[in-house]
Amino acid sequence: MIGNNLTIIPFQTFFVSREISNCPLIADIIKLSKKIDELGITDNKDYSISLAYGKRILINAKNVNIESMNQQDIIEIVDYDPVKNIILAIGKKDPCIETPVHWLIHHARDDVNAIIQLNGEKVAKKLSKNIPITEKECPSGTLELAKEVLKTLRASKKIVIKNRGGLFVGISLKEAEDLVLKIYGESK
Repeated sequence: MIGNNLTIIPFQTFFVSREISNCPLIADIIKLSKKIDELGITDNKDYSISLAYGKRILINAKNVNIESMNQQDIIEIVDYDPVKNIILAIGKKDPCIETPVHWLIHHARDDVNAIIQLNGEKVAKKLSKNIPITEKECPSGTLELAKEVLKTLRASKKIVIKNRGGLFVGISLKEAEDLVLKIYGESK
């Protein structure tokens, strides 16, 4: 069951700037987001896409309307301190709850520059038959979840986050996208 009343431990966000990020990679995230939406993969339009650039990451903001996502819906994460649970960001909106997990994956794995996380019962059910699954169910956006995900990612670049959905990683956004499309029977 999705959302077993696990306590969500929110992080604090401090904005270095409230300007919209001008990173040229934002257009790629928006394009992919619309493609995933058109495929109808998630049952609740709940997903996160992040892309590393330099030591920073780009990730969608929380409560984004996927159908009309634009540049101001992408947040540039400058830094994250997992001990203090503090995010430094550039953007107009607050980052999504999965930001700490995505940040830690990007910084723990040299072979990961792109992450696509698809949440929902429909996704979890479809994927649980085919790919590795995390052992424990953990609250969203926590260090505990990041550890579970990283442990499971040792076996595959596509995993199920127990009772939550799927996570796909790649050296590029194209590689992560191809993993999603392969699972869902789409070809380019």
